[in-house]
This record gives sequence, C-alpha cells and structure tokens, in this order.
Amino acid sequence: MRGLCSSRLGSVDRGVAGAAALATTFALLAGCPARAGDFVVPNVTFARVDWRAAVDQLRSEVAARPEAAGFLAFPSGEGRADPFNRRHAPAWAELNALTSEAFPTIANSPVPVLLPFDVPSFIADRMTAAPSLAVTHYQSGFGAADLFASGPSGYDAVFTLPLGAVVDLSSREFAKPVEVQLTGSLLTYNIDDPGAGKGEPVKTLTSLYPDIRRFIREGFVRYSFTKFGVPYVVSIQCLDSVPRARRLACREASPVAEHFLRSLRVAGGMPARARLPLPGGDLVERPVQLSPDFAYHPPGELIARSSYRGLGGKPDWTVYAQMRFPLQEAPAYVTSQRYLNKDDCGRLDVRCKASEQPPIDEAATAAYVWQDSFCESRSFEVWQCPGGWGHQGQDIRPANCAVRAERCPPGRHPTVAVRDGVLVRAKTNQAAFVLVNERNEHIRFRYMHMEPGQMDADGVLFGRRVGEGERIGAVSNYLDRENGTNTHLHFDIQVFTRDGWIWVNPYATLVASYEQLLGARGKPVSDLPPIAAPLPLPRPEGTGDHAEAVLTSRTSP
Repeated sequence: MRGLCSSRLGSVDRGVAGAAALATTFALLAGCPARAGDFVVPNVTFARVDWRAAVDQLRSEVAARPEAAGFLAFPSGEGRADPFNRRHAPAWAELNALTSEAFPTIANSPVPVLLPFDVPSFIADRMTAAPSLAVTHYQSGFGAADLFASGPSGYDAVFTLPLGAVVDLSSREFAKPVEVQLTGSLLTYNIDDPGAGKGEPVKTLTSLYPDIRRFIREGFVRYSFTKFGVPYVVSIQCLDSVPRARRLACREASPVAEHFLRSLRVAGGMPARARLPLPGGDLVERPVQLSPDFAYHPPGELIARSSYRGLGGKPDWTVYAQMRFPLQEAPAYVTSQRYLNKDDCGRLDVRCKASEQPPIDEAATAAYVWQDSFCESRSFEVWQCPGGWGHQGQDIRPANCAVRAERCPPGRHPTVAVRDGVLVRAKTNQAAFVLVNERNEHIRFRYMHMEPGQMDADGVLFGRRVGEGERIGAVSNYLDRENGTNTHLHFDIQVFTRDGWIWVNPYATLVASYEQLLGARGKPVSDLPPIAAPLPLPRPEGTGDHAEAVLTSRTSP
C-alpha cells in the first residue's frame, strides 16, 4: 500500500489547480498514509548472513600463507559446525583480536568485514616476528582508513588512494587523492525508489562477485554486490562527463574502484543471530497538545512552479528517524531559500532598493508555516523526485532570519547532533555528517553551510563520537566561500539501500522532531491560496544553493 499511495500522490505541486485538487486527492486515497497527521516509520529488511561461506573464504585466503593459517583455528568439519558457537568457530575472535590493531571496532560488525587489507600477509608477519611494517603496507596502495566505524547494523569505511600511489592503473595522474567509500550492512531500507536495481554487470569482476552491478547515481559511480548474503556497496564521487582539471570523471574513478574491489579480503566481524524484518507503516507517536502557531504544508506540496519541469514533489510521510531537531532553539523555519514570495526582497535572486525593503514586523515571526522543498529544481540528481532532479534536503532558518537576512548574522545560532553517532568529515570540508549505526537503523544526516574553519577548530572531524543534542556548529552562509549563500542550514538524510546511500525526503522527519522540541503538534494546512514564485528554471544548471554530497575536502568542488 505504501508504494501505491506514494505513486498516486507523486506529483503534487502547489499551483492553482494543485491546491483545488488536493483535498479531493486526499479523499480518494482514504486509508493511505499520505494524509495529514499520518506520519509513519520506515520499512527495513535484515540480511541472513552465511557465516559458513565467510569462514570458507577466509580459510581459502589464508591458505596461501601456512603460518597465517596456523594462527587461525579452523576445526575439521567447519561447514557442518554451528558458526555461532565460538568453541567450534574460534577463527573470528582470533582474527578480530589481530586486525583490531588497525580497525579497533571490527568485532562489533554483525556482517563479515571486507576491506582492502592483506590479512594473510599481516598475520604471517606477526607470526614470524618479521620487522614491524605500517598498516598501510598491507592496503594495496590505499592510505590509512580515514574512517572505519562498525556497529549493530554493519560497518562503514572510507579509504583514500593518495597522489603518487604505486598501483597499476591505466589512468592519468589524478589532481587530488581519490576517496573510496565502502559500506556493508545487515540492514537495508525499503523505499519507493524508481531507480533501484539498475546498472550493468562488470565482467572482469563477476568471478569474485557474481551479481555485481556498476552504475552512476546521484554524483557517485557505484558498485553494488552481494557476498555471504550481505549487500555491499563501493562508491566514488565523480562527474559523469569528461575529466576536468580538479574534478574526477567517473570513467577515471572506475579503475580505482575496481582495484579496490580486487583488493578486498575478509578482515573480521562476529556472527550474530538472525533478525526478522521490521514492518513499516506504523504510525509515529506525536504530541497530543496542538501548537497555537506552528503549521506545515503536507510533504510533497511545493511552492508553485518550483519543481523541475513542473513535475511536483513527492509526498513522503515517512519519519526516517526519531531524532532531535538540528537547531538548538525554536522557533525555526523550514521553507524554500530560492523560491520565496515575490515581495520578499531578501531572496537570493532579487536585489532590492532600501526603499523597497519590507518593514520589519516582529509580530509576524510568531506565526509560521513550513513548506517542503526537497524536490525543488536544482542541478542535483535526486531519483526520489518525480523529475529525477531536486534539492536533496531542506533549508532551515532561525527565527530572526525570517524577515531580513541582515537580522541573521552567521555563527549565532547553534546546530546540534540529531542523534548519538559518529562524525564523518575531514578538515576544510563544508559538509558534516552524523552517521548512526544502531540495531534497527543505518542512516546518516548531513549539515551544510556551516563555517569550515570553525568546525576544524571545534574538532568536528572523522571518527569523533557525539551525543544527541551536542553542539557541532552554527548556522552560517558558507558555500565554497564565506557569504556564498544566505544564512541558513541545509539539512538532509541518506539511508542505506542495495544501491548504497540514497537521499530521502527529511521533511516529515523534521516536522516530527520539531513537534517533540515544542512539545506540541503542528497544524497541517492544505487550503491556503497558492504562494507566488518566479518562473521555473528551464533545466537544472549551475551549482544550486549547496555543494554536492561530499565526505571530505578532497572531494569538495
């Protein structure tokens, strides 16, 4: 029913006809979750891990180095042994104890950990008291892991191929180090995804990964495959175009990814009991008391003519995480920062004379209505949107930004971690992620436009653990440079699927989290007159109002 409801409501754009038809549409879809107030939880599936196959591959890999094979206890009849009984399969505990030198949390992964790490040679050198070598000696030319984080749902890793690495790649010398991301997850989100499952087989890798697919999606070349019953995805950010001086083309990134894939070895993990799928569609618990002033348009209802080619938004009523609101204080405003009311002289694409600026109405900030902008026309691929292009997330402004931008100096309004998690960010990068890996969640949240220098000074960097509500930055106006955009926070959500990390609409999640912050439920509105907006862009061009999905400064524009 979720997919049916989503597809039938997939093109609501707040125009003259859209506003008139909205109530009729809701009535026709009685029983669907796409009704005001029906926020629902996501549906997730857990893989059934074949640990016996993983043990067999581990045994095969270490067989080439007898001294390594002697270190790990592979009892006879392993194929018939219970992999969850450590007396019969102690190899995992022994392997984790050794590889934790390089990857400290490796034993926390409930899936076999594949890494570009020469485990047999590493074990053999330790067993024979060979001269101690740096961990990078065993990593096929890749540097020390920028990130390795494992937890109850799997693991995430980021490795970088440094400039001048001695590897056999038929490619030009890269202008910047090449970053490779890898995720193996017990958990995948089942989302209404029109682009899912596409791609082409990679003939040179099918002997290692029979179901491997290569495809370019949302700014990354991706390799998706299943091993031991577990979905894994390797990806590199790139341009689907000709090479540029400082930007990696996808055709250049592909040889790096394939070298990475050939280097993967079983490096650890620990068997865990199978889990049952979690059914989605259950209603989200919300406050009973109604807010006297907070209201919101339904998900998918965009400002008129703001969507790509007028195809509208996507009414996704899913609350992807029970989280804290990303700004420390209320009130806050979620609305478009590109398509604003024509009388608002503070919008990005209009410069007004001083005499034309609207008077400051302090009382006006007491009443506020949110509006979805996930599928606004931008130059970013978002396959969750009807037109395939969109904004990727939502823009949030603090209270005193609502009337005039000069009332909202950057750095004044703190941003906070929405959940307990791990930070994913390198120095100088303008994007910061909070990665959550819990028993029933594998999700990450991105913050944009905060000041990179201040984040560097505050230690908002790779691997740091943060607690829900902990300050991680402040609302600012950074986009490639200071004053690169107006003062606001761009916030978005990615969930892990069999195609890797995919942008999903955070609007309902933000509404639900804001209601928890207020302790009161917002009022859904769908009968207001259409909001004026400029003509739509003919096609997505330029850089939009935020950078592409980047994890480190090495991949930022």
